[in-house]
Amino acid sequence: MTATREAVRRATSAAGHDRPQVHARSGHRLGAAHPRQEGPVDLRLVIPALVTWATAALGLGLPAGWTVTGAAVCAGTGILLLWRSGRRTCAAPPGVRADQAERERRRRVSGGAVLIAAVLLCAAAAAASAAARRAQVENGPVPRMAQERVVAEAELEIDGDPRLIRASVRGGRTVPEQILVDVHVVRTAGHDGREVTLRTPALLVLRLPEEGTGEEGGDRSGRNRDVGKGGESGRRSGDTAHEADAASARAAWLGLLPSTRVSARVRWEPPWARDGPAAAVARAEAGEGPRVVAGPSRVQRLAGNLRRGLREATDGLSPDAGALLPGLVVGDTSRVTPELQEAFRDTDLTHLMAVSGSNFTLLLAVLLGPPGLARRAERGGLAPRLGLSLRATAVAGGALTICFVTVCRPEPSVVRAAACGAVALVALGTGRRRSMLPALAATVLLLVLWDPWLARSYGFLLSVLATGALLTVAPGWSAALRRRGLPARLAEGIAAAAAAQAVCAPVVAVLAARVSLVAVPCNLLAEVAVGPATVLGFATLAAAPVALPVARTLAWCAGLPAEWIARVARTGAGLPGSGIEWPGGWAGGGLLALVTVLAILVGRRRAFQRPWVVCACVLVLVLAVWRPVPLTRAVVGWPPAGWRFAMCDVGQGDATVLATGPGTGVVVDAGPDARRVDRCLRSLGVTGVPLVLLTHFHADHVAGLAGVLRGRAVGAVQTTGLREPRHQAEFVERTAARAGVRVIGVRQGELRRSGPVSWQVLWPPAEGTGAAGEGPNDASVVLLVRTAGLSLLLAGDLEPAAQRALVRGPGGVPRVDVLKVAHHGSAYQEPELLRRTAPRLALISVGSDNSYGHPAPRTVRTLSRAGALVLRTDRHGSIAVTGGIRPPGAGLRREAALGVVTERGVAGR
Repeated sequence: MTATREAVRRATSAAGHDRPQVHARSGHRLGAAHPRQEGPVDLRLVIPALVTWATAALGLGLPAGWTVTGAAVCAGTGILLLWRSGRRTCAAPPGVRADQAERERRRRVSGGAVLIAAVLLCAAAAAASAAARRAQVENGPVPRMAQERVVAEAELEIDGDPRLIRASVRGGRTVPEQILVDVHVVRTAGHDGREVTLRTPALLVLRLPEEGTGEEGGDRSGRNRDVGKGGESGRRSGDTAHEADAASARAAWLGLLPSTRVSARVRWEPPWARDGPAAAVARAEAGEGPRVVAGPSRVQRLAGNLRRGLREATDGLSPDAGALLPGLVVGDTSRVTPELQEAFRDTDLTHLMAVSGSNFTLLLAVLLGPPGLARRAERGGLAPRLGLSLRATAVAGGALTICFVTVCRPEPSVVRAAACGAVALVALGTGRRRSMLPALAATVLLLVLWDPWLARSYGFLLSVLATGALLTVAPGWSAALRRRGLPARLAEGIAAAAAAQAVCAPVVAVLAARVSLVAVPCNLLAEVAVGPATVLGFATLAAAPVALPVARTLAWCAGLPAEWIARVARTGAGLPGSGIEWPGGWAGGGLLALVTVLAILVGRRRAFQRPWVVCACVLVLVLAVWRPVPLTRAVVGWPPAGWRFAMCDVGQGDATVLATGPGTGVVVDAGPDARRVDRCLRSLGVTGVPLVLLTHFHADHVAGLAGVLRGRAVGAVQTTGLREPRHQAEFVERTAARAGVRVIGVRQGELRRSGPVSWQVLWPPAEGTGAAGEGPNDASVVLLVRTAGLSLLLAGDLEPAAQRALVRGPGGVPRVDVLKVAHHGSAYQEPELLRRTAPRLALISVGSDNSYGHPAPRTVRTLSRAGALVLRTDRHGSIAVTGGIRPPGAGLRREAALGVVTERGVAGR
């Protein structure tokens, strides 16, 4: 039988039909597409790449003298090793013939010496590059002026797209928007006043005026409200003109293209990161817009026109699709809202909103076709259909790479994405996965030598780890899943998502101190739409300058998968158990890496290869993510059965809930974070909200309103009468209007009831300004709540003057069971209010490590000495109060049942 088969094989070979599956090095001109036919993985470039990476990261943090000395020592040692290796490999002396074993031994010794020498030379090159970049940052007049905070005129060249940093909550105020721009200082005035020419990297920080507030220092307290109609009209007209000017300046700065030169008067400050790539921070006012000295280059103008055309083509899409599609295609995230960005971060889908190697891979796949066929006659893609030869296809791929880098900006992140995409090009061209690992190592080595700051970039680390996982771990996992009966496409998708998550999760934990439980399924669900959205998005980009109607049609088609991706992110982030807290820093990352390795080793045991065990694990994961209220109550005791009042842990802000029935509750304040308040309400099982009551318009009480409205039936939003800060009041009105919820005002003395809960408005007075007239805090709504025999006082953010007016008012304040301490437990409390209320339980909503010192130790001591149990959200998490009906004939207050349970397991009674 064997002889017969050999004869058939020889006959087939003679006929020209023999195609043996051998390694490419055997001589077959097409090579072998199957990974198992390839030789062992070549790891010789991996060690030099890792050493180069580590040396660059270390060299950027060391003094320049040490780095240069280390580079010289490594270079000298490497050259010496190469010289000695060359002498060993010379021919043997005359008359001496070395046997085969001796020659093999010499070859191995020589090869090892060459590898060590290569590693040392790479380390020397990395150290020299790091020293050069470090000198560029530390030398020159700019660092000295930054230390002295000199104010001077400067000419700056834009290096990247301006980035809008949206307003953020800091206590009761909103830090105004800022624009950050990476620049190079081209010209500036030195210490002696003379102009110097240089090229130093810096960060330009532009302060934008708050919309609707007028000039800084203007009257926003609401005290001067007795203006006539004409004065009010004039003020509004002036505010409108100011807002128009601010919006125009904002748009002008954000529209600047790279390579543009601008002139500005800046105040030099030390850099934010001590070992960062910027030599200084240049602070400037946005003013009326940038003073352009020289326009952008032609290439950047062309790229800017393409990006602008893409934005115009996506204008008619839904907000999520219109924001996400430019990010998928060219990394333009200017339209992405903080809420959507947070959803992508919670589901580990952030890589989809930035330019990545997968974008370039998809683009090349359209040109070259499936992997393994690029060099064959039956190759796919557009290239053969356009009649392009192999050489022309290679040229087209190179041109496509240049266009990709140009349109997406030649920044380090984009160049990194193109380089990682070029690694995928190797697979598309040869179909040999094992040859990609040396290509990845070479890419890392060259990129770090080109820009040593990448060695300290978490984005670069995540990109390399994800690509390496797809090349090394994913193929084996995919094969294992296929052996267990999964379809090939599904197995590859699961293996790729799981491998990338396994290696990247420890780094994410270092940065975010959290672990996403929904990352793998969300990536799988989003992956089916990434390809169509990206390809159609690039088609929209190409068509927009030529035929905008065609581009709009393509954008509408691309918007459907983009909307799906956004919906996956929002749904995944909205699940109660979408993420779990994890220790941050490198210790937490190392712990998660250890847990991951142990989980993989345990998962490979035969017991975990049985279907029922796998199904049980999947069920446990689903329950951990979904967290149905009855199950979580039985397991962790949260939320407690029969809870009456809950204070959500939303950071430095307020968000509380009054239970009005099964699955319903009145929400008092919404906190500063929509995601956190939404998650708290989900954990409490609140799906209906008869009323949202916002005590005042500071951002730490209203900025999370969208989280309360998300997916819930809301009856109305009730607010205080003082609409200050005005931009926050307008935000509340806009958010409520989008959800179709009406906004109503509050009146002092009004009584309301919902289910078993009743409440009375004690403050503010009818005019809504507060007796002391101290602004928004003193206009806070104060509620006296009664539920299930318990009494609660929710004091908003009242300051001492308004607290005194409340205590001495007509009705005063009664003794209560629970006090929501005013203003996050600040030191400014009226002792008479604390004495009159005499609470058994004092609750403080406060953020950990806040810069205000809240809660004040004096306030906590005063409450504790008065006999109150003091609980705070920064230490105990969310807090729930339970209670029962007061027995008939019992006293007014002290006999009421009172229990308290915290989310972190601390309980009292």
